[in-house]
Amino acid sequence: MAEWDVAVVGGGPGGLAAAHAAASGGARTIVLERAEHPRYKTCGGGLIGTSLSIAGPRIAVPARDTVDAITFTDRGGRAFTRRTRHRPLLTMVRRDDFDFAWYGAAVAAGAHVRQNAQVRTVGQDADAATVTLADGEVITARTVIGADGSAAVTSRHVGVTFEQQDLGLEVELAATPGDRAAYRGRVLLDWGPVPGSYGWVFPKDDELTVGVIMAKGKGAETKQYLSDFLAQLGLADRKVVRDSGHLTRCRSVGAPLRRGRVLVVGDAAGLLEPWTREGISYALRSGTWAGEVAARARTPEELAEYDRVIERRLAPEMAAGRRMLNVFCRHPRLMHAAMRTPVGWRAFQSFCRGELSMAGVLQRKPIRLAVGLAGGRDRLP
Repeated sequence: MAEWDVAVVGGGPGGLAAAHAAASGGARTIVLERAEHPRYKTCGGGLIGTSLSIAGPRIAVPARDTVDAITFTDRGGRAFTRRTRHRPLLTMVRRDDFDFAWYGAAVAAGAHVRQNAQVRTVGQDADAATVTLADGEVITARTVIGADGSAAVTSRHVGVTFEQQDLGLEVELAATPGDRAAYRGRVLLDWGPVPGSYGWVFPKDDELTVGVIMAKGKGAETKQYLSDFLAQLGLADRKVVRDSGHLTRCRSVGAPLRRGRVLVVGDAAGLLEPWTREGISYALRSGTWAGEVAARARTPEELAEYDRVIERRLAPEMAAGRRMLNVFCRHPRLMHAAMRTPVGWRAFQSFCRGELSMAGVLQRKPIRLAVGLAGGRDRLP
C-alpha cells in the first residue's frame, strides 16, 4: 500500500492549497518543499478578488497594502489615475508571508510538510506513484500533485507543452518615506515599448516592487526597459533589496494536465492568465480542485475529473486572455484609451475584484465588439 494518499511536490500557493484541500478531505497528505518556509519567491504579489475568495476563509491574509487607485502610463507618458470608491481592487502581499500563512493552514488541516526535500524523479505504476528525493528516499502515494513550477520534474513527467513564454524582471526597492506616501494604496501600470510588454509598481509598505515583462527571447530589451522604467519613475537610486528574474509559461491548448496518477497545478500546468500573466488565482483554484479530487479518487480514471474541471472552468478564461493579449500586441494604445472610458474601467475593476472573469469581460457587448474589430480573435483552433 502507498504510504500516503496524496503527495504534493512544491510548497507554494498551489501546492499548499492542494494539500489543505486534500487533508481537509481526509487524505493522508505530505508536502515536499525543496526550500524552507518562510522563503522568498519572485512574484508581484497582487491578489485579485478571486484569490481572496479562496484564501480569505482559510488564512489570515498578510496584507502589506490595499489598492484603490491605478495610474496608467503609455511608455512612461500620458499618465492618468483612476480610483474606486468601493472595496479595494487589489491586496498586496509578499510571497514569503503569503506562502507561510498557507503553510500554517495546511499543517493545521492535517498535512505533513517536509522542508528541504528536493525531488529528483517521479514515477508510477498501476497501483501507486513514487517520488524519489535527492538523498535516494522513495515516497509512495496514491496520487501525486505537482506544484513545482513549469520547468520542474512533475511538469516534464506529465508532458505539459507551452504556447507562450515570457521573461519577467523585478527589483524590490527600499521605499523612502516619500515613496511610501506617493504609492500607498496605488499601483502604477505602464504599457511597454515592445508589443505585449508592460511594467508595474506595486506598493508593499516599506518596499516597492518594480518589474517589467516581455516575450522570452528579448532579454536585452527587457533589461533596458526595466532600467529606463526605473529612471522615468525617479527610482533608479533606491536601495535594491532583491532583484530577480523568472519565466512565465502558458500551456498550449489541449496540453495534458495529468498523466495517470500524477496531476499538475498552477505554474507546473502552465495555468495563468495570458495577458496580465496573473497566476496566483490560477494556482489557488487549480490546487484546491486537485486536492479535492485526489482526496476522494482511488483510480486514474477517477482523477480525470480534475482534467474536466480545468477545461470547464479555467480554459475559457485563458482563451479570453489570449484574445486580449492579441489586441494589446496589435493596438497597445487602444488599451490605454480603453481604461479612460467608463466601460473599460468598470470591466477592469470587476476583473480585479473577482466579480468578472476575463471570459466574462469579453461577454460584455461593447468590449466584445471592440475586441473583434481590433482583430482580437483567438489565433488557436
